[in-house]
Amino acid sequence: MDMSRIFLKGACPTPIGGQAVLEGVMMRGMERTAIAVRLPDGRIHMKTNKNTASARWTRIPLLRGVVSFVISLVEGTKTLTWSADVAEYFMEDDEEEYEPGRFETWLTGRIGENGVWQLMIFLSVLIALVFAIGVFVLLPTAAIGWLKPFVSGAVTLNLIEGVLRIIMFIVYIAAISRMKDIRRVFEYHGAEHKTIHCFENNLELTPANAQQFYTLHPRCGTSFLMFVMVVSLVLFSLLGWPDLLMRIVSRLLLLPVVAGVSYELLKWAGRSDNWLVRVLSIPGLYLQKLTTREPDDSQLEIAIAALKGVLVEPDAPCIEGIVDRDGQLLEPMNLAALKKEREEISGTDGSGERNNAERTCDDGEGTDQ
Repeated sequence: MDMSRIFLKGACPTPIGGQAVLEGVMMRGMERTAIAVRLPDGRIHMKTNKNTASARWTRIPLLRGVVSFVISLVEGTKTLTWSADVAEYFMEDDEEEYEPGRFETWLTGRIGENGVWQLMIFLSVLIALVFAIGVFVLLPTAAIGWLKPFVSGAVTLNLIEGVLRIIMFIVYIAAISRMKDIRRVFEYHGAEHKTIHCFENNLELTPANAQQFYTLHPRCGTSFLMFVMVVSLVLFSLLGWPDLLMRIVSRLLLLPVVAGVSYELLKWAGRSDNWLVRVLSIPGLYLQKLTTREPDDSQLEIAIAALKGVLVEPDAPCIEGIVDRDGQLLEPMNLAALKKEREEISGTDGSGERNNAERTCDDGEGTDQ
C-alpha cells in the first residue's frame, strides 16, 4: 500500500463526503446532497436536496462526533432505502408487482405513506443499532468473561476482548463482501473515493482522471469504524474487569465518548499528513481494502454526476429525474409522484400527481462517506 497515493501532496481536502448505495452514489456537500443511481436501461436518475442547517452546539468538538454518527446512520438508511425504491420501480415489467398486506394497508390508512416511511426508517435504524451493539459490543465482553479463571489481569482481559471485537468485525465485513449485491455497493464505494480524490487534486472530473487514484481515502467512514474499535480497546482496558452487568453498562455509557474521540481522530487524519497520522490510519485503510473495490468507468460516471450535483450555485433549484453525465436535468421524474400514479392506475390508491421539472428544495441532511 503506497501511502503517498492516499495522503496526496498538493491535494486540497474538501468537506464533501459520500456514501455508496444500491447501483449508485450519494454525495453530500456543505449546501446540498445529491443521490445518483444507474437505472437498468443505463440512464442516470438523480435527486438533490438542500441540507438542513445544523445548530451551533452540534459543532462542538467530541459532541459533533456523536451527532455525525447518528445523522450518518439515519440519513444513510434513508438513502439506501430510496435507492432500493428506485431499483424496485424501474425493474423489468415481467417482475411480479408488490402487493401490500392487510397490516401495511391498515397502517398506511392510519398514519399515511410518509408516516409508514418514517416508521420504517426508525425501525431500520433501531434494528441496526441493536445488532451492532449486541454483536460487536456486548457479545465479546460476555464471551471473554469465560477466560477470567485462566487469565490474570483486568487489562489483559480487556485487550483480548478488544482484539476479539476487531476480529469479529473484520470477519463480518469479509463475509458480506462475498455477496454479489454488496460487492457492487463496494465498487460504487471505490468510485466515490476515486472521484473525491480527483476533485481534491483539482483535476477535471472524468472517469479517466479518477481511475488513476486509489480506492482508499483517509476520511472514509470505514476508517471511522476502525478508529471506534481501536479507541474502545484502549479506553475499556482502563476500566478494570467488574461483573458482566457492570461491564455492559460501562461500555454502553462510554459509546458516545468513543464515537466523539474517533470522529476527532478521523478529522485530524483527513487534514494532516505526518508520520503519526499515517500510523494511526493504517488499520482503517486496510479495512477499506475490504469495503472498496475497483469500479468501472460507468460507476465512476455515477459518482461524478452525484458530485457535480452538489457543485452548483447555492440558489440553484433542487432537481429529481433523468440527468446527463454532468448532472444536468434532462427529464423530470419525481419517484414519489410516479409511484402514486402507478398505484392509482392499479387501483391501490386514490391520489397522486406528477411534480414539475424543478421543485422546491426538500430539507434533508447528508452524511459522511
